[in-house]
Amino acid sequence: MHIAPFDNANQPIVDINDPHVPLVYFNIVRLAAGASFPYRVAGYETCIVPATGTVTVETAGQTFAQIGNRGADVWDGEPEGVYIPTDTTAQITALTDCEVFIAGAQFSETLTPFAVRAADIDFVQYGSDDTKTHRKIKHILGAAHHDRVGRLLVSELYTVGAGGWSGFPSHKHDTDRLPDETRHDECYNFRFKPDYGSGLQMLQRIDNEPGDAYHIMNRSTVLIDKGYHPCCVLPGYEMYYFTILGGQSQRSLKQYFQPTHAAQLHTIPGIMDMVAKFK
Repeated sequence: MHIAPFDNANQPIVDINDPHVPLVYFNIVRLAAGASFPYRVAGYETCIVPATGTVTVETAGQTFAQIGNRGADVWDGEPEGVYIPTDTTAQITALTDCEVFIAGAQFSETLTPFAVRAADIDFVQYGSDDTKTHRKIKHILGAAHHDRVGRLLVSELYTVGAGGWSGFPSHKHDTDRLPDETRHDECYNFRFKPDYGSGLQMLQRIDNEPGDAYHIMNRSTVLIDKGYHPCCVLPGYEMYYFTILGGQSQRSLKQYFQPTHAAQLHTIPGIMDMVAKFK
């Protein structure tokens, strides 16, 4: 499902128990310097990530100051975040004008909050210009925080260079059938550089049968509930997407690669390193 860019007025874009992706939650909050935004999401753990600007986060009796260091856009510096436990009130206070992502996943236990600083980001780069798959991933809540988080995975993905594919070879994760696959609902929010760039999100429900394709633009949100889902950006533009994954039965993601294209796993440099980080 594609949600076209719109002013969400600080209200959830993907609310709790969404009919398409009930395991994830997503909000974008825009604040002027000095303004505050309190929230609590029942039944979901969350992660606060400034897309731009700097904030202070207060939650569970703790204060996490000076979170976020990016200026003009998501290419302008490294991400930072704060993990907010399930059913716990958090308050975001803007130290500068800011835009803040709030990512969430369904989880019943209440854990302990913590900050993720730029130095803590787990970075992986893979693919190649020759295969049109060159990209880098910045894991905010990835394998490095596996023992501190319930079901939530949060990452930022960037195409490297202008144009190319991401999420290929095509894979899915819509069914719990270990050891081959896990059920993880997913949500993306896209940005393009320059911001008038655009791309394509595919969603093929069944191998070798026609699927859906969405024209994605700056600030598009895409919900991935079922099927194989590669995406691409037009030549001459760079693409970013904020990625939220929520697992049904476990946090570690087990992707099932589309049989038709699985052989290309052996043609893309470093792809298995990428797979290993989604835990």
